[in-house]
Amino acid sequence: QVQLVESGGGLVRTGGSLRLSCAASGSIRSAYAMGWYRQAPGKQRELVASITSGGSTNYADFVKGRFTISRDNAKNTVYLQMNSLRPEDTAVYYCKLTYSINAYYWGQGTQVTVSS
Repeated sequence: QVQLVESGGGLVRTGGSLRLSCAASGSIRSAYAMGWYRQAPGKQRELVASITSGGSTNYADFVKGRFTISRDNAKNTVYLQMNSLRPEDTAVYYCKLTYSINAYYWGQGTQVTVSS
């Protein structure tokens, strides 16, 4: 069982920045991918960004050019640098670690609130 602990969320004004971290209790080196998702009140959880073991990244259109995902295998941590934040980015952000289609783990989430 792998545990994921997110941190770095908070309250920020429009245009501000936050850096989310997701620390895994186990090695992420062999993980197929790690990703950040978000869920706003009354909405479904959606993919924000992901990064594979090879370093390939994928971003949702609504964050392209503003958010950057990265991983540090030595620290078993994945990051999400969020710049130019908007009120519509307000949500609970979740980290997901995927080893295979049947082996994945979620973090507990961290709240991001962007005030206008």
